[in-house]
Amino acid sequence: MSEPAAGAEIRVVGTSVGREVEAMLERVGAACGRRAPRILQVGSRTHVSDRNERNWRAMCTKRFGAKSKFVGLDLVDGPHVDMVLDIGCDPRTLAARFGEERFDLVICCHVLEHVRHPARAARNIETLLRPGGHAHVATPWSQAFHAEPDDFWRFSVRGLMELFGRLEIVQAFYSGGDVGLDVAYRVVREDGPELGPRAGAVERGLFQLVLDHEDNRAVLARQATERLPVSRTWMPTLFVNIVGRR
Repeated sequence: MSEPAAGAEIRVVGTSVGREVEAMLERVGAACGRRAPRILQVGSRTHVSDRNERNWRAMCTKRFGAKSKFVGLDLVDGPHVDMVLDIGCDPRTLAARFGEERFDLVICCHVLEHVRHPARAARNIETLLRPGGHAHVATPWSQAFHAEPDDFWRFSVRGLMELFGRLEIVQAFYSGGDVGLDVAYRVVREDGPELGPRAGAVERGLFQLVLDHEDNRAVLARQATERLPVSRTWMPTLFVNIVGRR
């Protein structure tokens, strides 16, 4: 991806997660041409509480047809799991399980915050991509502690860029976490994502809210259970999403 012009204006584009996912799948389809894609989902096990999670297997089968291959990988066996493996495992373990098998798309949504070794997990995901393959990664920037089985990390877009240094970032967007909320935003310059530090001021203005003392107490008073007033700065549940191409 060519660098945008230095003087180009930074813009915020309102979109939806659904539209961004469709754009990502279009990229994958264009890269595969007439060949049926091979798809890996990292963290594929479904939970009763996953009311807002996409059924990636069904979506990809609908989009690419029954000839596409879909593999669900998870740390624990369960519904929609085809292989039990820690994505943050030693590369030798990864090679022993997958051999030379490579994928056109690796989906890793809401997983890296639970992985003990996210840098190793990122290297493994890059390794599992065929040249020209895409990875869709979604992680929380702000979210309540959710230990399944544990909760270690939070990531920014630029943090994910550091983790996935072998990928070209072709798509980046922010999304929320409420059930039924399909709102997303992209920070862009010209036709591509703005990935530099200049986006920082835009991101602060979009996603951070500072309350005075009385407003802080009023918010806490409306909560169903007790909260402690440790800060006057509030951020909503916010996820960062990138699509990288190898």
